[in-house]
Amino acid sequence: MKVNEFSLMIGGEAGEGITRAGFLFAKACMRGGLHVFGTNDYQSLIRGGHNFYVARISAEEVYSQADFVDLLIAFNAETIQLHRTELASGGGIVYDKDDSAVNDEFIGRKDLKLFPIPLRKTVIEQFREQPLLKNAIVLGATIAIVGYDLGLFEKVLKDTFKAEVAESNIKASRIGYDYAKNNFADDFEYRLKKKDSVDKQRIFVEGNEAIGLGALRAGCKFYAGYPMTPTTGLLHFMAANERKYDIIVIPPEGEIAAANMIAGAAFAGVRAMTATSGGGFCLMSEALGMMGMTELPVVIVMGQRPGPSTGLPTYSAQGDLRFVIHAGQGEFPRVVIAPGDIEECFYETMRAFNWAEKYQMPVILLTDKYLVESQRSVEPFDINRVKIERGAIITGQYTEQEEYKRHKITETEVSPRAFPLTKGAIVRTSADEKDEYGYTTEDPELTTKNADKRMRKLVCLTKELEERGIETVKFYGPEDAQATIISWGSTKGPLLEAMKLLSRENIAVNYLQIIYLHPFPARKVAKILGTAKKTIAIEHNVTSQLSSLIRDNNLRDVDHKILKYDGRPFNPGALTQKIKEVL
Repeated sequence: MKVNEFSLMIGGEAGEGITRAGFLFAKACMRGGLHVFGTNDYQSLIRGGHNFYVARISAEEVYSQADFVDLLIAFNAETIQLHRTELASGGGIVYDKDDSAVNDEFIGRKDLKLFPIPLRKTVIEQFREQPLLKNAIVLGATIAIVGYDLGLFEKVLKDTFKAEVAESNIKASRIGYDYAKNNFADDFEYRLKKKDSVDKQRIFVEGNEAIGLGALRAGCKFYAGYPMTPTTGLLHFMAANERKYDIIVIPPEGEIAAANMIAGAAFAGVRAMTATSGGGFCLMSEALGMMGMTELPVVIVMGQRPGPSTGLPTYSAQGDLRFVIHAGQGEFPRVVIAPGDIEECFYETMRAFNWAEKYQMPVILLTDKYLVESQRSVEPFDINRVKIERGAIITGQYTEQEEYKRHKITETEVSPRAFPLTKGAIVRTSADEKDEYGYTTEDPELTTKNADKRMRKLVCLTKELEERGIETVKFYGPEDAQATIISWGSTKGPLLEAMKLLSRENIAVNYLQIIYLHPFPARKVAKILGTAKKTIAIEHNVTSQLSSLIRDNNLRDVDHKILKYDGRPFNPGALTQKIKEVL
């Protein structure tokens, strides 16, 4: 019997509440002291098409999905057909007893436990006007099959829905639970048990929510975003909290408008952010250049998905690294930060606002669909870990004898900011090259000085990052290892899981995670790679874009590359095998 190590998949058509059902089940498991990870897969269709959600539950901390599923909840025969090969030996299938398409021959495997439930019949007889209550029925049955605590699930329902809706769901879950208890013996190999005592409080959040929480804590007061997968969830989160946190959230007519809106908000003096994907970022690139020229502090979240063009709009990739580093006309500084997990989404968002204002330039948070739409149980964020730093801002009244210079050349390369309507200051800027006062100029000497001033900000920022010990990279595993894995972004979770699997086979590897991709932490990377016996780059793109950054900044290449670009995340077991092949 396998206790508290379990993977559940729920599959069906879009619109059936697949992701929500999986999220509620996983949250109930977390309430029992277990660690959980959840991720979804859906097609670019409003209605129809196959969707599924995978929840992994464990007594130990988990960072990604597993390679195999232990129990499949199938709302239709297609789900069984598509995923039966992903079921572990001894696993099970929960399905509708009245689905005539499903039988032993259709399933085609003798090693699985089958749990047919009269799903449609129960819904028709008892919940005719509430068809989505079938989710609660099947989850109640699942809880009985794995021996978990129904009471915890009921508490989650009460905390999630209004009283009347919660009671309907609780009634439905009890029907499913009782049916499974009465009709299926307690011999399913996989069992879930809540812990006797919950040692630490945890929250269950997705990447978009963590970024939103980080933005709110950082003092973001203006958000403009056009809905675009995978960052639409961030727009929804910010809009839901608009009144509570006294912010302005606008869904404009397009990405060009969104970029120009946050530029205007930053010029007016508030912390501003937008989020988009590759296609939307293309449209924003002209405004990005304007932000660089006018030295405006903005934060842009870029959620990657496979391209080019529309590509796979609801899947994941890491193909835009080079793009965001070089986007925009001309040369100007920007910061590119790639968080790799839920916690980093929160803390690096806060830092992004600090760097944007301190150095008066755009900061790009580079994420992807897998990271921002997956959930993981984590300890509550430490809201005091990152202090708010707004940089050189003139408050109250400008009292200097000389006329205010918005683009004054200083020793720190950062001009003190005054906002429009500041007494004693006239604030001018322009998308053209300009003098210190903000008036347009074509003077070649001043043009050179201004370009040097803007670009030297990256030198100052790099120095500050090193002096303050900011984790621009992270290092995992033993120093003496057979190989050093190098990666960035959302590959972190599957990599940490793969390292566990390799360790069980007495194979020692370590892992260099690069978080700040521009400016590139060349010195730290060189130090770690200098002691590496063998290097392996792991990425979700065709050309190994991180490898090219290492080549540009450290004048060396990596020994091996493991690349995946089918839109789906790495599975730990499959990744483990790939690593073993190159050792």
